[in-house]
Amino acid sequence: MDEAEAVARAYAFLDRRVDEAAGGTRQGLPRSYTGGWMESHHFTAAFTYDVALAVIAYCARGTDPDLRRATALARTLLALQDGDAAGDGRIRQSYASGKVTGADGLPAVAAGDAFTGAQAWTGLALLHVHRATDGAEFRAGALRLGEWIQEHTAGSGGIAGYTGGVTASGTALTWKATEHNIDVAAFFRGLAGATGDPVWTDRGAVATAFLDALWDEEGGAFWTGTATDGKTLNRTPVPEDPQSWSYLATGDARHAGSLDWALAHLAAEDGGFSGVSVSDADTSKVWFEGTAHMAAALRHRNGAGDGDRADRLLATLRAAQADAPHADGYGIVAASSDGLRTGDGDTLYASLHTGTTAWFTLAARGADPFRPG
Repeated sequence: MDEAEAVARAYAFLDRRVDEAAGGTRQGLPRSYTGGWMESHHFTAAFTYDVALAVIAYCARGTDPDLRRATALARTLLALQDGDAAGDGRIRQSYASGKVTGADGLPAVAAGDAFTGAQAWTGLALLHVHRATDGAEFRAGALRLGEWIQEHTAGSGGIAGYTGGVTASGTALTWKATEHNIDVAAFFRGLAGATGDPVWTDRGAVATAFLDALWDEEGGAFWTGTATDGKTLNRTPVPEDPQSWSYLATGDARHAGSLDWALAHLAAEDGGFSGVSVSDADTSKVWFEGTAHMAAALRHRNGAGDGDRADRLLATLRAAQADAPHADGYGIVAASSDGLRTGDGDTLYASLHTGTTAWFTLAARGADPFRPG
């Protein structure tokens, strides 16, 4: 299967997941995982991050049907923001997927945590729809999310940067994640562009400075983040996403070697597939989403040999689309086989994943989700 057909099939998979969730007076949310272990264990939630990625993927291709689906999902996210019990503009970590049946016409909350990364990714998705449709309501929703991040997570202790968010019970998370600060830096830059307000440039610079502080010059990679004191470095495990996302979000040549670090230290082979893993805690299986991150970042860095490296990673993703466990020829599973440990307590399985599939479309198209418009 060539790349164009593989991308078309990936979009068809996203269409199915989104369309099966439509119903009632509002658009339902597509479930994050289907098939395999996740489905057999009745895991049907829609992670906000995965919904945001689907929205961004649709905006990247931008056909009329794509933008109809992106707009419907974005309006559901706005309705969830408006209808949230906290009433302060936040979005939750995950929601019930499928057709909406509740009296208020909204998907029910599945996991009530309000992590900083989910706010930023939702904001980025809304900015992508704003850029694609010129809809003012999407910019307004993104602005509310930006204000929530600033009010609730602008940490004053330790290394300047943004903290993890707020738990479902209302407890503030005082650790700071490199990944989250990458998300915030990109989101705030997008808000500056969309609103013309320079305060967002200044706030984004705080998140970017956190990245500088978490850069391991000797090792050539980013540390995970800090402990709860906001200053003690968390050095284990070292994950993939800060290494690739940092370059996509900032394009900073000083840290471009993080891609090489990930290719060398997180390389994984399993079941005939080759790519990268989630972190250095477990490199026994391939994490297909992270493999797409790396392909996208390599294409954007575009140094000597980067194009060939990206092409090999994309070929792996096409092979997974066709032949990985529980593959359906359209979507892409999260891991090359069941039981991939992330290093932070989670485990990934060979179940079809909307987020991985969306990342594949973005990487293949040369799109950057961190840069609306």
